[in-house]
Amino acid sequence: MKFTKAIYTLALAFILCIGGAKAQELRFNSNHKFKIVQFTDVHWIYDDPKSEEAAERMREVLDAEKPDLVVYTGDVIFAKPAAKALDRALEPVIERGIPFAVTWGNHDDEQDMTRAELSAYIKDMKGNLTSHTEGISGQTNYTLSVKSSDGRRDAAVLYIFDSHSYSKIERVKGYDWIKHDQVGWYIEQSKAFTAKNGGSPLPALAFMHIPLPEMRDMTQNQNIYMVGTRKEMVCAPEINTGLATAMLSAGDVMGLFVGHDHVNDYVVDWYGILMGYGRFTGGKTVYHDIPRGNGARVIELTEGSRDIHTWIRIKDGKVINEVNFPADAE
Repeated sequence: MKFTKAIYTLALAFILCIGGAKAQELRFNSNHKFKIVQFTDVHWIYDDPKSEEAAERMREVLDAEKPDLVVYTGDVIFAKPAAKALDRALEPVIERGIPFAVTWGNHDDEQDMTRAELSAYIKDMKGNLTSHTEGISGQTNYTLSVKSSDGRRDAAVLYIFDSHSYSKIERVKGYDWIKHDQVGWYIEQSKAFTAKNGGSPLPALAFMHIPLPEMRDMTQNQNIYMVGTRKEMVCAPEINTGLATAMLSAGDVMGLFVGHDHVNDYVVDWYGILMGYGRFTGGKTVYHDIPRGNGARVIELTEGSRDIHTWIRIKDGKVINEVNFPADAE
């Protein structure tokens, strides 16, 4: 009798664990704020003590910031076995019951699981909001709506893009690029959210792993507004398929945040869109020489506003590179 009851209790707990996250709604809080923590380039290697530095920093950031959502912008894992590495890399978020979303980077599917298998593996994890859009290139293209504080309407939208891995055209070297069907998908999604919002673009952010070509080109302008660390050339694809231009034309995306380049964490004003990097979150499993060590970018939105408040949190609770956009760029 006691054994049967114990089994039932465990089964119920398991169902709640895997089912609760999907029903969870993202919403501005009663103070009309919504906070995102961006972890990027965790590069977790299972059973490697050097990865523990990443876990330590993630826990420290999460406990200090208490975000409404965590976004992992790629290169979450860096060695086999992929499943066990994912378990450990996501553990600090899952054990705190915080909703999270993932987009894969160029190294995640180099281990022993494809992008689709990785997504399937995390599908029912507690808090997971990662999704997939059929019919377009890539595995992790999807949107997340943030409801108003009263829950009655969409108040903001997050666009998550799969930036792929490496060029598949031999004569074009380097990294792959956002495909035309992804740009088309974004345009249609943006139009739909705008129409639903009475014809006014819904405040939006975008996340991906590999930076867009504009992020390389705009750093050549000495008059740009830039805040943060720049110690590496931008490793962007050679081919530009117009996603940034589409965002500029749509007028919804206020900020776009990437990872990939471990010793960059700066943000730049690109024609009114704040484009920039997260903060390298990983341990010493890969190159790790950003000044003052690993950390995370924090992004805070205010309901009904197109302002972005963002900063970097590093070791011992220190906050650096605080930006209020667009006010600080004016």
